[in-house]
Amino acid sequence: MKLQVHRTYNFNAGPSALPFSVLEKAQAELIDFRGTGMSVMELSHRSRTYEEVHNQAINNMKELLSIPDTYEILFLQGGASLQFSMIPMNFLKSGKKASYVMTGSWSEKAFSEAKLFGDVYHAASTKEGNYRSIPKIDQLQYNAEDTYLHLTSNNTIYGTQWTDFPDSGDVPLIADMSSDILSRPIDVNKFALIYAGAQKNLGPSGVTVVIIRKDLLEQANTSVPTMLKYSTYAKNNSLYNTPPTFGIYMLGEVLNWVRELGGLTAISERNEQKAKLIYEAIDSSNDFYIGHADKDSRSLMNLTFNLKTEELEKKFLEQAKKEGFVGINGHRSIGGCRVSSYNAVPIEACKAFSEFMIDFQTKNS
Repeated sequence: MKLQVHRTYNFNAGPSALPFSVLEKAQAELIDFRGTGMSVMELSHRSRTYEEVHNQAINNMKELLSIPDTYEILFLQGGASLQFSMIPMNFLKSGKKASYVMTGSWSEKAFSEAKLFGDVYHAASTKEGNYRSIPKIDQLQYNAEDTYLHLTSNNTIYGTQWTDFPDSGDVPLIADMSSDILSRPIDVNKFALIYAGAQKNLGPSGVTVVIIRKDLLEQANTSVPTMLKYSTYAKNNSLYNTPPTFGIYMLGEVLNWVRELGGLTAISERNEQKAKLIYEAIDSSNDFYIGHADKDSRSLMNLTFNLKTEELEKKFLEQAKKEGFVGINGHRSIGGCRVSSYNAVPIEACKAFSEFMIDFQTKNS
């Protein structure tokens, strides 16, 4: 007899919702993985069975994102936060500069870390407008001699997202895509390096994916500790030391799930449909709900808004919690409300929340 499972409306910003079918499969395989008599968490990372899991995850990533053979796919640890340091350690050259586009808290943190290793500056910033927008591509000011140009593709705290990316020419373009990777088709060829923590769209926390162009690898600084060199992972298929095996297994299953849904075109349409439900409730509310991001910069992943008064906002959040909506408090640094509608959040959850918003407005106007 199958047990009844209670599932909440999970809008957590990360770790975030995982596809229910993936969780069910992981549960079924947890004790005895593929007839080994062991959990995938117990397998040696040098075993043939785990190697198949590992390589399948890499191949799935290549297929879904149409990644050419000129790139390496690496599985690291330390989250995007470690990448903030690894990138300048590996690529910020002595006597050269790197440029950063400032669109929120995570780009600020990346910039602060890079300053420890060399000369960096702002290619653009929307901080004066409280990060309500993404800069226009023609507003970016960087130099052809820069060692790289860095941006954050989606801003979880402020709810903004790039809709297009610059063609940076000979300047390597590096992107933190932690919160919107795999949410829509992108042209990987525009980027020299993409990095992403897994815990939003790719799987559970503990895995960091890096997609890096091979020619950039060849340009890396050599006086970097072994475990902080990208080349260490590239030369060893990310198996130089013990990787987060269970997280990589789950990542591979999430990628299978996306493929079964129809790939990135299908997932993008689904994400647009989900976001539309929430944004329509905001836009039709006559400023009962006040969106944070400018409309042309709105994120499909993190939908941010406030209510007219703090008292009303508090009541809204309390009532939403009672109704089973989890994770909709805005980030502690700015407050307000935030609906994180990552890939695995069902359409039904966004529909239910939209209906709750409309009902709450009716009862409190």
